[in-house]
Amino acid sequence: MYATAYGIRPLRSTRHAGLRHFRRLAAVIGLSLAVSVSLAVVAHGGTAPTEARVVVQPGDTIWSIAAERYPSDDVRARVEDIERLNRLSSPLITAGETLRVPA
Repeated sequence: MYATAYGIRPLRSTRHAGLRHFRRLAAVIGLSLAVSVSLAVVAHGGTAPTEARVVVQPGDTIWSIAAERYPSDDVRARVEDIERLNRLSSPLITAGETLRVPA
């Protein structure tokens, strides 16, 4: 199986060719996945919005916290955001509790 003349390469094992093909395919799939994830992150505005924490004071409600922190926004939407972010099943909160709020 050795070349007898110059310029003629010896035959390679088909097993190595299959492995090379698999590696190329894996590299193409990995690159495609990386590009897709990058585009998805850019399309959704980069990283997730940051959060702030608020300690509930006596007399506070989710509505009052939302109205104070976001005076120019729709308070109802912000109340829903706070409830969703904290996984609250009811609007009742207690003094001393720490709530996560969108920054």
